[in-house]
Amino acid sequence: MKFPIYDIRVTVTAIEGRSVCGMEVGDYFELTESSRLRIPEGKYFCIFALNSILPLLIAKQRELSAGDWLERDSLVVCPDPDERLIMRMERTQKRIMNSDELT
Repeated sequence: MKFPIYDIRVTVTAIEGRSVCGMEVGDYFELTESSRLRIPEGKYFCIFALNSILPLLIAKQRELSAGDWLERDSLVVCPDPDERLIMRMERTQKRIMNSDELT
């Protein structure tokens, strides 16, 4: 069965406190082809920031109804209160995938 799914880029858009993990505004990762996490060579992404956004990515990959809050909202904050690292989820590409080829 074929279904549409979006690739997503998550970018650090602001750090309102001190950068405890060493990340900087502009750092990003991409989620492509349903489950492939891509981080630019030589870069990293904080596991705690990643953990705070992972549950939302699966929903953001899907087509949502216009009234769904996640269709309108795209900002997520890392749970570290001293850092206040803000990330933006953006859909970058729509793909048609075949569920028979996935697990």
